[in-house]
Amino acid sequence: MPPLAERMRPKVPGDYIGQRQIMGNDAPFRKLLEQKKIHSCIFWGPPGVGKTSLALLIAEFTDRRIFALSAVNAGVKDVRETIDKASRVDLFHSGQAPILFIDEIHRFNKSQQDALLEAVEKGTVILIGATTENPSFEVNQALLSRCQVYVLEELSADDLKTMVDRAISRDSILSQQEIEVAEYEALIFFSGGDARKLYNILEILASMHVVGKLTINNQLVEEAVKVKHIAYDKGGEFHYDLISAFIKSIRGSHPDAALYYMARMLLGGEDPIFICRRMIILAAEDIGLANPNALLIAQACMDAVHKIGMPECRIVMSECALYLASSPKSNSAYLAINKAFDLVQKTGNLAVPLHLRNAPTGLMKELGYGKDYQYGHDFENNFVAQEYLPKEIMSLKIYKPGRNPSEDRILSFLKERWKDKY
Repeated sequence: MPPLAERMRPKVPGDYIGQRQIMGNDAPFRKLLEQKKIHSCIFWGPPGVGKTSLALLIAEFTDRRIFALSAVNAGVKDVRETIDKASRVDLFHSGQAPILFIDEIHRFNKSQQDALLEAVEKGTVILIGATTENPSFEVNQALLSRCQVYVLEELSADDLKTMVDRAISRDSILSQQEIEVAEYEALIFFSGGDARKLYNILEILASMHVVGKLTINNQLVEEAVKVKHIAYDKGGEFHYDLISAFIKSIRGSHPDAALYYMARMLLGGEDPIFICRRMIILAAEDIGLANPNALLIAQACMDAVHKIGMPECRIVMSECALYLASSPKSNSAYLAINKAFDLVQKTGNLAVPLHLRNAPTGLMKELGYGKDYQYGHDFENNFVAQEYLPKEIMSLKIYKPGRNPSEDRILSFLKERWKDKY
């Protein structure tokens, strides 16, 4: 007997739950589907939101053959053989291009994706790809230009509730049992927005209770499912989205959000050292001279995490993230080095002023290397005004102090010594 998730796959557009942006009654995609007009497309969304179900529904509703491949174990040879088989079988019998469904299409390398181009271009097959990863990163542009990308969103609580009610009332097995749902919260929480997990939990509960009426409540669900799976992919979309949100929360001085996203990453299995490296970069880029101690603390955090490891290192990381988020911010060092890089690339190898050059030989001294250099420590306050930049750019100012107490002191120091420059 197929699992409940398989038994509950929709057969017609009206049975499809969720994704109203493409399957709602007025959505353009839904209207085309009802006219049995389809085109090559890629469905991008989290696991368990209906990508495969939608592909199967399209095939059944439009009376087309569907050939399925999983990018996990299919190679270029498999792709070409499947396209050849699909074109010979279906075009000969029905005159309609069959559907080639590729699950996890983001796992295809460039040569595998290139093998699809001609067939998609000529309409030999209608390609439907499913991916949990951002296709703009994982699918090459040539293939993307031949497909429409549709974003499938995480299922809402109402969508999941509808799925539970429909399974209980319509499924050939569950409908034979006396099942009542008194509380939906735990079912929705533990599913994590994944319909497949929701159906699996429901099926587990039904199989555990075979006699009499089954009343599903939060406590019963929690007993059956002990730990909620944290959706995370260390090499994919969750990885990039969560680290981005983490960094931006610290930059925005929001400690609560910073800890929330850190917890999401750590519970999802992210390498703590990766998070620490990003905090070191942030300490220099976004806090910088507004609080130079931030860089020292971030470095000390990574050293401690390396020595301690999880789970205890989470405490050290929490302290560091809170310190960084609560620290004054300045990106002046980041802007200054970028400006310096840009200046060097534009001006090339300008000559170092003679008085700053090293003069280890007599000839170099005769040529003026090091001549007239003034040693700062020989002067009051260990400073003497002299030019350090090449003459072509001596009037340029690269570093612009940020507006914060620490850099206000730096600016005051520089103004006192370089009156004409600052």
